[in-house]
Amino acid sequence: QVQLVESGGGLVQAGGSLRLSCAASGSWLSMSAMDWYRQAPGKGRELVARITSSGATNYADSVKGRFTISRDNGKNTIYLQMNSLDPEDSAVYYCHAVGVWPPGNYWGQGTQVTVSS
Repeated sequence: QVQLVESGGGLVQAGGSLRLSCAASGSWLSMSAMDWYRQAPGKGRELVARITSSGATNYADSVKGRFTISRDNGKNTIYLQMNSLDPEDSAVYYCHAVGVWPPGNYWGQGTQVTVSS
């Protein structure tokens, strides 16, 4: 089975930076897209950034210009570089993958990001 493991979350002051990582492992062959979602208390899960198999990226309006999603195919890993963090960015961040083979949707367990003012 496909497994996604996030890392890199933690506590940071407003204006600071964090880099999240998501490593995919298992018997999968390819993913059509990999995403970062986040969920803050009292809010629904929000799509933050997506990167497709072709390398195209998309971002939520709230993070454009501050966050960058990237991938390392050799390591089967995606990253989310988060700069100029604001307390409103505090949330649990989840890695998500859309599998081509095996087909399916896969989720990591999440990593907490807390931005203090």
